[in-house]
Amino acid sequence: MEFRTIVDIPKPNFQIEPLEEMLFVGSCFADSIGQRFVEEQFRATVNPYGVMYNPASVLHTVERWLPLQSEGDGGRLPRITFITLGTNHVYRLKETGEIVDNCQKRPAALFQEEQFTVDECADYLRRTVDLLCSHRPDAQVVFTVSPIRYRKYGYHESQLSKATLLLAVNKVITSHHPPSTIHQTYFPAYEIMMDELRDYRFYREDMLHPTPQAVEYIWQQLVDHYFSPRAQQFLQEWAPLKAALNHRPFNPDSDAYHQFLADTNAKVNALLTRYGVCPE
Repeated sequence: MEFRTIVDIPKPNFQIEPLEEMLFVGSCFADSIGQRFVEEQFRATVNPYGVMYNPASVLHTVERWLPLQSEGDGGRLPRITFITLGTNHVYRLKETGEIVDNCQKRPAALFQEEQFTVDECADYLRRTVDLLCSHRPDAQVVFTVSPIRYRKYGYHESQLSKATLLLAVNKVITSHHPPSTIHQTYFPAYEIMMDELRDYRFYREDMLHPTPQAVEYIWQQLVDHYFSPRAQQFLQEWAPLKAALNHRPFNPDSDAYHQFLADTNAKVNALLTRYGVCPE
């Protein structure tokens, strides 16, 4: 007898390899998952200009960030980009009409709030994908929709916002051209949280944000379905070293602990070198 619904997660057309360079752009859920990649030694850039909630602000981040990569010494766009969408609500500065990514605590009277349609959201997402493709033809884009609801909209309006984003992502994935130039996938973080983890024990005290346990479960689903066997093997080898580095010693100034740290760091460097990354 089953007591919960299990979300189907199709295998993507690519696999995440060990220690890959990656880009994460989007809502605070992108921060949570992106930081987990950083903790696992992936070379991930997470929201370089802060948290971005809507498709227009995601595009703005990519437009600003991409030129810096080509200017760098041998810089190159990461193969994989995660885009996590939070809302279809945007704010325009009345004086200029531009969509702002952050109101910077300025008076609300300066801004006009709007809601993007499905087509408008899809257009910004297509432009983002095309821009990523123009810099790297083998780019892989993983779309997710944040499971965090927006209480300030009202819960019904929040659901309408999420539905708009889900329809827009589906429209982009199913209609992008030409399909051979880029792999676009949808990872169902929203559905996992809403269906598999619908119990409130998986939510923080505000009853909106997922707990660390919930984020860990979603992370594990990502590992199981998106990571290559070699990347999963790396995680297994890295886990005891990560635990050792996070260990809190009784006497941090002792010679024994200093030697323990030196030995552990040497093992970490050897592991990273074996997987093709030169330790700094």
